[in-house]
This record gives sequence, C-alpha cells and structure tokens, in this order.
Amino acid sequence: MARLDILTANDRPGEYPGSYYAATATALEPFDEALGEIACDVAVIGGGFTGLSAALHLAEAGMDVVVLEAHRVGFGASGRNGGQVHPGQRVDQDGLEEMVGPDMARRLWDIAVESVDLTIDYARRYAPEAAYVPGLIHADHRQRFVAHSHAYAEKLNRDYGYDRIRPLARDEIRAKVGSGAYFGGVEDMGGGHLHPLNYALGLARAAREAGARIFERSRVGWVSESEPVRLGTAKAKVSARYLLWATNGYLGDLDRRIASKVMPINNFMIATEPLGALADELIPENQAVADSKFVINYFRLSEDRRMLFGGGESYGYRFPADIAAKARGPMLEIFPQLAQAKIDYAWGGTLGITVNRMPHFERISGNILTAGGYSGHGVALATLGGKLAAEAMLGQAGRFDLMASVPTLRFPGGPAMRTPLLVLAMLWFSLRDKL
Repeated sequence: MARLDILTANDRPGEYPGSYYAATATALEPFDEALGEIACDVAVIGGGFTGLSAALHLAEAGMDVVVLEAHRVGFGASGRNGGQVHPGQRVDQDGLEEMVGPDMARRLWDIAVESVDLTIDYARRYAPEAAYVPGLIHADHRQRFVAHSHAYAEKLNRDYGYDRIRPLARDEIRAKVGSGAYFGGVEDMGGGHLHPLNYALGLARAAREAGARIFERSRVGWVSESEPVRLGTAKAKVSARYLLWATNGYLGDLDRRIASKVMPINNFMIATEPLGALADELIPENQAVADSKFVINYFRLSEDRRMLFGGGESYGYRFPADIAAKARGPMLEIFPQLAQAKIDYAWGGTLGITVNRMPHFERISGNILTAGGYSGHGVALATLGGKLAAEAMLGQAGRFDLMASVPTLRFPGGPAMRTPLLVLAMLWFSLRDKL
C-alpha cells in the first residue's frame, strides 16, 4: 500500500487552507518557483517560522540563503496554529530538572524566555499586522491540578526570578474565562497571542528584504549528502555549503532519521462568527487560554471578536470530513453560550511531536542540521530555533548544540509503528481527560 503523502493528503498544492488566518492575512505576492541550477551558501527546506527565521538571520549576516517551500510560506503549522506564544519549554522546569539536571534546565529556561522576547520583537518590528496581545492563562480542568499549578508559579518566581506569572484561584479564573469548566490556574503576562500567518508573512518579507531568495511551489524531491550538499525539486537543482531541514510535521519520508524522532499529528481549529458584546463575557481581558487536558483545548479572541478555538483529537493523518464538528464539541463543553454561534471557518493542520515533547535539534552531518518537533509549542521556540541554526552555521554552535544535547528518542518501532502507537496513546489520554 502506498504511503500517505503528508504534503498533499489534506491540502491543494500551492494553496493556503480555507482558514480564518488565510482569509484575513495581509497577503504577499507569490514567490517564484525554483528553476534551473542554483548555488548558495545555505539551503533551507521549509518556509515556516524556523526556516524563515534562519533565513533572516543568515541573510543579515551576509550569507547567500535559498528557502525552498513546497507550497506557500507559512503554509504548514506556522500559518494554522492557535497563535499562542508560550514562555518556557514544552516540558516544564520540574520535568527538565529531572531530565537534564538543574544547571542545564536553567539554561533551557533562559533560551525559552529569549524565544518569547525575540518573537514579540519580530512581531512588532516585521509584522505589526500580526497584532501581538500580551496575556496567557493556563486553566486547570480538575481541582486536583490547581495546587501543582500554583506551586509551579511560585517556583518560577522563587527559583528562576520570573515574576510575570501568578496563581489564579477559582473565582479569579472565572472572572477571566467565562466558563464553569475550570477550577483555577495561572496567568502569565510574559506570553500572549498573535495572528500566526501574518507573523510568518512578516518574517518572509523581512528575510527577502535582507537578501534571502525564497522559492514557493518548489518541493524538494531528493537530497544528496555531500560537500556541497545537493538537492533537487521538479525544476531546479540546488547546491549549498549547508542545509537546514525546517519541515517539522511535513517532512514525509525525505529523511527517515529525522522521521524516526519527529512524528506528524493533526490538530483542528474553528472560528466563529464575530461575537460582539458576548466576546467580552467569554474572555473579558483578551488573554489566550490553554487548558490542562492532555488532548488540549486552546482558544482566544480574534481582532474582530471571533472565538478561535482549537481542540479535538484525530487518530489518522487524513483530516475528518467535518472539521467544524470535531472542534465544536469541545468548544461547547467549555462555552455553552456559543451553542447558537455560527462557525465561519474550520481547518486542520499538521504539527511535529517528539517522544518526550522536547524539540528535536540535531546535526545530521557536518553541514546538515535539523530543528523541529516543537510539539505544539513552536511559535516562539521555532523563531529562536531558526536563529540558533543560523548561529551554528556562522560558527557559533554552542546554543544549537545545547538544544541538540537534550535527548529525543526514536519512536518505538520506527515510522511504520508510529500511527498505531499514536492511536493507542491518544485513546488512553482522551479517556483519562474524561475521568
């Protein structure tokens, strides 16, 4: 049986999905398709946050950079996600201290804080239309989780000097989130939310203006690991001193070493009609919200006062026929007030996860690097990930190597067993969320 083509299974080649983001983006004229023989210092496969950030940093440093995007810049998870900018790594500091020790955990925390600061700076400088808004709430859907959330906020204040986060009691969270579903949580004013596709397009404009050459509708079909590295699309052959894999969940089968550690999974979002005054009852202070379920619900308001809601699990790589129903059910569990609200947009996307939910950074060979596997935490970390890859290619590899030293294990059974194992895991965690 032929393997699923992750780049075309759910999308039309060269087109953005029918998302709220695509409908409201400040559009860029399409970039040219790659043609003929192309030589460069660095080739980047993937035009999302990682690839565009790397291209921007390298071009600013005087490197000749070529970005090869199979569809359109920001086409993948970078242009479809919840737009939430999270401080910290995907694994919390308690987990990191156990995984890598307190000293390295502190260095990983500092990198994560820098990733948020960099993202906010870039959004304001290169993509004001992304409309960054500060404020992020972690909402506990079980009473037994609240004590840990509060203790963790206190730990970040005490041990990491992070004073932007504070505990929320039950009455406080219900004043900030108009739902009876949550028992407490934390408010983090160091994080926030933005329009992710506008942010990606802003990075693309900045990279182009810095001198990077960006090609769209230029799907890479083969890579030859040599010096220089060689790679090809349907109509071009590229040679480069360095190569960066920046594909995240859309790698497919091009490199099985990366595929063994980064697994694609789907997530789904909906956008309601504009809600007017009701929006202020649901999230009166306009923060982004993510809850404590393993199959996480995340939501925020758009600039035009729609509810943008992500949720619902999927057990295969093809999107369900009715995406709106997939995400609408979890939304109504939290906000029954939206029972009569019309769903104007519904879309899916594919992200990359790892076994331990930490990003996968690796030097595949002397001149080939990869960064991805952000596990749903990629808006900020992918932005900095591109910068760290650029630093490594410019001869300052320390911080890239620090991220690469965090162990990311292979999925048991390799790529062939990932899907059935995902089904079992998601069924279990979905059941646990309901108990």
